[in-house]
Amino acid sequence: MGLFDSIRNAFGSSQKHQVIDVDTRYERMRTSAVGTMSSFYVAKDHKTDRLVGVKLLDIEKHEQFEARFKGLKKPGEAEIALSMHHPKIVETYEAGVTPKGQPVIIMEYIEGPSLQQIIVKKQRHLIAGIETTLIRDMAESLKYVHDQGYIHRDICPRNYICLPDMSGLKLIDFGLTVPATPPFMAPGNRTGTPLYMSPEIVRRRPTDKRVDIFSLGVTCYCLCTMQHPWQGEVVTGKAALQHDTTEPTPILERAPDLDPKLARLIMHALQPSVEKRVQSIDQFLATLRTIAA
Repeated sequence: MGLFDSIRNAFGSSQKHQVIDVDTRYERMRTSAVGTMSSFYVAKDHKTDRLVGVKLLDIEKHEQFEARFKGLKKPGEAEIALSMHHPKIVETYEAGVTPKGQPVIIMEYIEGPSLQQIIVKKQRHLIAGIETTLIRDMAESLKYVHDQGYIHRDICPRNYICLPDMSGLKLIDFGLTVPATPPFMAPGNRTGTPLYMSPEIVRRRPTDKRVDIFSLGVTCYCLCTMQHPWQGEVVTGKAALQHDTTEPTPILERAPDLDPKLARLIMHALQPSVEKRVQSIDQFLATLRTIAA
């Protein structure tokens, strides 16, 4: 696969590949994250004088990922991100390629911490009393993704960024997102963050939107307890192998003050059995609204 094919896959065949000279247009402020398929840094846009997030995609790794869907006309990450417009999802401003041909996505920058940072640092005080609000925001952003006909496939604390005043959060990253159609739900696509991966992904079984429900349940559990359901203080990717072989620690054992109804909803969402799990994000939100009321 050549450079043009890699770019086309990253952005979708219908996306115009505009050249964005990131070195000239943006002043790099700091590097925020380096992932397996991209790097991200905060920059000042000289055109608008605002801070933005600049995501540079690794062409080779993106090519390897997209090769799994050869012939399926899969929309690229940028094409999907540009189509998402929701108050609980980080806005994507534009996408293109650098003068060197590297795919780049320019997006809204949120100053607050990720849920991952809060959980790893066990900053329980930052979310005390607003757990239900944050869970609602997570669920509403996921509902929008599902309503657009997609499966996010990487719902995890790292991909939720809190607002600076901790009044809510936003969903980011559509690098692993696929259409919720049969060709993309066939067995074999084992991608995602292992600790939040549903058993049907781990075991290479057929998938559907309920893989996101499982990941959301695990994320909510971690948010409310600062721990992972299947392990204690030391957590590795091998925990994914336990998701359908070992019972998770009941959430009320680790968060005894949590609303029992919310506890039941979270435990229902992370059920290893697809049929016993919360069946849709609409069902999850409907139950959450009765709890909040």
